[in-house]
Amino acid sequence: MISRIQRWSSLADVTLFPAFILWFIWRLQFAARWTWMIFVIWITASFLIHGDTPKTLGWRADNLWPATRQALKYFGVMLAGLLVIGLALGASPHLPPNLISWHRLWTYFAFCLLQQIALNSLVHNRMLSLVHNERAAASLTGMIFAGCHWPNPVLVPLTFIAGAAMAYMFGRVRNIIPLAIGQALLGSLVFWAFPLAWHHHLRVGPGYYNKPQ
Repeated sequence: MISRIQRWSSLADVTLFPAFILWFIWRLQFAARWTWMIFVIWITASFLIHGDTPKTLGWRADNLWPATRQALKYFGVMLAGLLVIGLALGASPHLPPNLISWHRLWTYFAFCLLQQIALNSLVHNRMLSLVHNERAAASLTGMIFAGCHWPNPVLVPLTFIAGAAMAYMFGRVRNIIPLAIGQALLGSLVFWAFPLAWHHHLRVGPGYYNKPQ
């Protein structure tokens, strides 16, 4: 009975939870903003149902160096690629001061940390329990991550690549801290590398259609 409940919970976490995220992005944040609390309740309930621990969730310090070493390899390639793209598209060789300010980076890191909890501690953990193939599970998690960034033409393909890579790294060494740091750096570099007219301040959902200033 317990395993059956956990299986149905996993299915809900990889289908209904992303659907609720999209519903919130496109509708609820405007009509019923208080519904953000459902995210907290849902994630907490799932962790309790599955008996998750800090180790399974990637909230740990004992494997921080192996996780960091792995992240440096994967994020290094992605960051180098963004640098090349940015220079090829004519981005300024100097990063804007507001983009690399300590306050902005810390706030953005906190936001990325929350995303890692949802993406890997929840969704990819459940995906791994349903799809017993690391690469396939990571690809499906990347697809979910990309779908939540619709309709941004810059973020959708990039978040598929980064989301799948981060999920794969999490499956191998479970620690979300290096992933959150890497995501914050990637997002900042994406903002710089691509023209504002393309990514609209990295907005997603209906906010993407607001004309960038």
